[in-house]
Amino acid sequence: MKTARMLMVFALLIGVGRAVGGQELSARDQLRAAVQEICPVSGLQLGKHGPPIKVNVGGQTVFLCCEGCLQRKIDPQHWATMHANIARAQQICPVMKHDLPKKPKWTIIEGQIVYVCCPPCLKKLAADPQKYLRELDELYSASLQGRRVTR
Repeated sequence: MKTARMLMVFALLIGVGRAVGGQELSARDQLRAAVQEICPVSGLQLGKHGPPIKVNVGGQTVFLCCEGCLQRKIDPQHWATMHANIARAQQICPVMKHDLPKKPKWTIIEGQIVYVCCPPCLKKLAADPQKYLRELDELYSASLQGRRVTR
C-alpha cells in the first residue's frame, strides 16, 4: 500500500523538475521540491517558471524556481515559509510518530531537513538515517496526496 501511494504521488510529480544542466531530478528530489512549494529567493511557486533547480544552501538541499535566482540572495521571509511548508508536510516526528511541537528540533540528513519532537529523537535519527529518510518520504507522499484530493 505504501509503495502504491508513493508511486501515485511520484506519477503526479513527473515533469516537476530538472537539476542544473538539464539532468532529471530523482523521484525523491521531485517529492521534496513539491513539498518545499516555493523558491526561497523569489517566493514563486516551484515549477511555474520552468523546472526547479537543485542547489545546496548551508548543507541543505533546496530548489530554486529558475537560473536567475542562482545569482540572487535568499529572502528570509521566503526561507521561513519554505521551512513551514516542509514542517507542515511532515506533520509528525518520523521517530516517535508524535505530532510535531510548535518549535520542533531539527537536523539535516543528506541535505534534507528533518524535524523531530525532542532531542533524544535526534540521536535515533543519526543512528539509522536511511530508515527515517524513507519514513520522511512516506510522510511527504501522504501529505501531497491529501493536498491533491482536497484542492
